[in-house]
Amino acid sequence: MSYFIASHISKRFATNLALDDVSIHVPKGTVYGLLGPNGAGKTTLIRIINRITAPDSGDILFDGQSFKDNDVSRIGYLPEERGLYKKMKVGEQALYLAKLKGLSSKKAKENIHYWFEKFSVTDWHEKKIEELSKGMAQKVQFLITLLHDPELLILDEPFSGFDPVNSSLLKQLVLELKAKGKTIILSTHDMASVEELCDNITLIDKSKAILEGKVAEIRQSFKANKYEIVFTGNENILNQKLNGTCHVLIHEKIEENQNRFIIQIEDRNKGNELLRMAIDSVEVHSFREILPSMNEVFINSVSKTTNNTANGQD
Repeated sequence: MSYFIASHISKRFATNLALDDVSIHVPKGTVYGLLGPNGAGKTTLIRIINRITAPDSGDILFDGQSFKDNDVSRIGYLPEERGLYKKMKVGEQALYLAKLKGLSSKKAKENIHYWFEKFSVTDWHEKKIEELSKGMAQKVQFLITLLHDPELLILDEPFSGFDPVNSSLLKQLVLELKAKGKTIILSTHDMASVEELCDNITLIDKSKAILEGKVAEIRQSFKANKYEIVFTGNENILNQKLNGTCHVLIHEKIEENQNRFIIQIEDRNKGNELLRMAIDSVEVHSFREILPSMNEVFINSVSKTTNNTANGQD
């Protein structure tokens, strides 16, 4: 059962159709990727979810009920455009924003203490935002998003501007929050993060949802029947064995006696037969099917939409 549903959402700004009958169904306790190129309509959908703007048509259900104004307090939103007050001290700002979300001063201070310690930023309490680096300020805004213990987190490009160490720490935190039952909508252009974190995705392009489903199933559906074989032995013997049954796309030497083939076959059901032929010919060290990355899926899907538009198809 979906925990959060945006159903048949449409939104127009003057002559610009920002969203055209877009739906997302977000299961509880999952990380849901909201993907798309710049200008696709993702930010508009996020603003509608946060009740910053209203849809022209469509419905939103939150935990089985019609979405209400006070449900916003159950959401933690990290916008792509960072919006901290540069002249305020970090601690004062955290307290102010936590109280805006309905926390008492006592509870707000308790939560600030917990998250500041967890993020190792307790010594930033008296610093002004303008004294922090971009990455440091982003870390502060991330933790402020969590202070009121929201059920639903909406993270818009949360890892941009972070170094690899802090990016890894925040990804781990996202997985920890998921393990605790939090539901997370992640909007990002970083397809590697999608593969690491997301259970399901919706890809929006030109205001429409063009692809949706579980990440693992989507990658399977886009596979091109490619396999990697790493082996030692006579590559010519293997080539002769494979002749006529498949196409060797890449052949490279890994070490003096070790080779790597990337092979494509026409019939997706003949992977086991390919492996048997390899074992009969050489010593196989590894054999794996190569699935397309989410980056390849993204490019393929958006390119297809662009081509259809250029050819007058809808």
